[in-house]
Amino acid sequence: MQNNQVIPFNKENFKQIFSIKFLLVLVVSFPSALIADFFNLPLAWFLGPMLATSLAALLGLKVKIPRLVLSLILILLGLYIGNYIDANLFSQIHEWALTSTIMLFYILISIFIVSKYLQKYSNYEKKTSIFSAAPGALGPLMILAEDQKTDLSHVATSHLIRLIVIVTLFPFFVDSYYNLEPADKIIHQVSEQNEFDLVLMIILSVILILVFNKIKFPAALLSGTLVASGFLQIMDIASYKISADVVDYCLLILGASVGCRFADKTFEEIGKNAFHSLIATFLLVFLGLIAAYVASLVIEKNIFSLILSYCPGGIYEVAVIAIFFDLDPEFVSFHHIIRLLMILFVVPLILKIINKTKSF
Repeated sequence: MQNNQVIPFNKENFKQIFSIKFLLVLVVSFPSALIADFFNLPLAWFLGPMLATSLAALLGLKVKIPRLVLSLILILLGLYIGNYIDANLFSQIHEWALTSTIMLFYILISIFIVSKYLQKYSNYEKKTSIFSAAPGALGPLMILAEDQKTDLSHVATSHLIRLIVIVTLFPFFVDSYYNLEPADKIIHQVSEQNEFDLVLMIILSVILILVFNKIKFPAALLSGTLVASGFLQIMDIASYKISADVVDYCLLILGASVGCRFADKTFEEIGKNAFHSLIATFLLVFLGLIAAYVASLVIEKNIFSLILSYCPGGIYEVAVIAIFFDLDPEFVSFHHIIRLLMILFVVPLILKIINKTKSF
């Protein structure tokens, strides 16, 4: 189904950079980002392109972001998130064992409740409902779903509607109730920097990404760049702050990449699944709020950081929101990587139980 190259350096992917489909993405995304920025929307350079590209895709416009471009953008965003990693991380990480355990229970309870709802009210087949109910990990789950001969359209649509709703509404929610100047306006006072540090960070990132991809570690692009930038900064070997302008362009591509996932969907298909997908999203968010509250009883963290950590959104999209509002990006990113690992362990285990016992 999918090319396993995590950084697809080949002739075909280079050619896609100059394709009409990618040009259309840029034509749609830049004006929408500027308009969103003009109206002072939170995460304007992400939300504007995401919503505009989603609409363009559903209207039948052929839009596509080359995998090579997206991979390079994700590496830069990984380095950007990695700016927040320092030696203090190790003094905190042992405290996160309890919050990670809460994450496991959140995943298990969410899959059980939401899959039961989808089976009863949306007539989803058992396996399809389980894949659709999982709080995240769309990419890897689609590969598993195809192997299990489930309805890929239902699974993809459920996850995409959830992603759009969460990453659109959450910034407005935080912006309304969390009185803090967005981090993207205050962290980019960049002094003179050594460009060699950036080259070194990218080289080590690429090496670790390839290693992580080889051993099938989830979210290899993010994990590799976080470990690379964290190691180099903690060891005081190299440090580089990505500029605000570069981050904006990265957010534009990331937002547009979410919208491009609707390229093979229609309004009819989305409409057919929308209501029950929205209910499923509400249930997952509600259960996430409960998990965040329980976590607040065992660890001293900003409640919004905890809510975002248990938010069933995309790993990069959620990490960017955490950075924008300065909500413990390293804590949030850690929990979303853990969530991904747990989902990729839990879902196959549930499927194995279903195949053996014909229950669930």
